[in-house]
Amino acid sequence: MTDDLREKYIHNSPYPHIAIDNFLNAEIIEKVLADFPAVHDQGWIHYLHFNERKHGLNKKDLLPDSAKSLISELNSPDFIAFLEKITGIPNLKADDSMEGGGLHQSVRGGFLNIHADFTVHPHKKHWQRRVNILIYLNKDWQEDYGGHLELWSRDMKRCEQKVLPIFNRCVIFNTDADSFHGHPEPLNCPADMTRKSVALYYFTEEKEIAIKHATNYKPRPGERFKGIFIYLDKKMIATYSFLKGVLGLDDSFASNFLNKITKLFKLKK
Repeated sequence: MTDDLREKYIHNSPYPHIAIDNFLNAEIIEKVLADFPAVHDQGWIHYLHFNERKHGLNKKDLLPDSAKSLISELNSPDFIAFLEKITGIPNLKADDSMEGGGLHQSVRGGFLNIHADFTVHPHKKHWQRRVNILIYLNKDWQEDYGGHLELWSRDMKRCEQKVLPIFNRCVIFNTDADSFHGHPEPLNCPADMTRKSVALYYFTEEKEIAIKHATNYKPRPGERFKGIFIYLDKKMIATYSFLKGVLGLDDSFASNFLNKITKLFKLKK
């Protein structure tokens, strides 16, 4: 079974990845969904700027017990060994701080522009980001709601894969400097629904890291004018990421910082 997943993973285009349906035990994921905090509950970070409109919760003490238990299992040595076999990447490390990860949620109109993720942990300078895992918790999610995870070619010329974020679907993929992905089209789900997921990232410890960059947002073909604002916003995010590492800021600072970006440029999707 693991060998089959490994073969699919390494040969998938545009970069190594795999989508696995019915990933978790039904009882476990049903409980995580039932306990999933509302977007306006305490602790959510509101990433509201030109390149994204989503919400994240990574404070362990504010997570429901069911989510904490699941994340603990996904960070366990056994699960990491499973990831290493599938990806072929040895010595993976779980990030207990869930930097940028944890629970994610987007409301109607939410989006995430195409990007390659930050390559270095902001608080662990020798930790290179290597693998993403996303587990979706969206029951009765329809095709016309949008929110597909788009995987783009490394040269950003075309979208090669679209993955609908349906309930209990897991996506695992390499986080290279050019593994571009996102869900750039605003969600069209009913107002009383949200796009929910669990997101975790895994690292390796390296003596030297060849490529260091913050989240690298990219325009799609035909987005020349919009690309100017994508670039400006990206540069501000890079500034924030730098300050975060130097000053030891945590993600609770992000909401205010990103909201100020939006007000400064008065940008709207």
